[in-house]
Amino acid sequence: METFVILNIIALGTLAGTITGLAIGFAARRQKPAWSAMTAEDKRVNLALILFFTVVYIALLTWFALQPPAPAFP
Repeated sequence: METFVILNIIALGTLAGTITGLAIGFAARRQKPAWSAMTAEDKRVNLALILFFTVVYIALLTWFALQPPAPAFP
């Protein structure tokens, strides 16, 4: 796999995981307008959500990138 593809997978996975984790944290009412206004538990939950979804998206993008190319259409 090329270096550019690996960097794209990491960048897109991190971006998508961060957005998804923060959106779910906001929907669960664990997100506050300022980081200092959040409790330690809310901070841990938000970071766990972000890390979990980042790993999931990176794994899915890597799986997709490693698939063999489709056969030519006749």
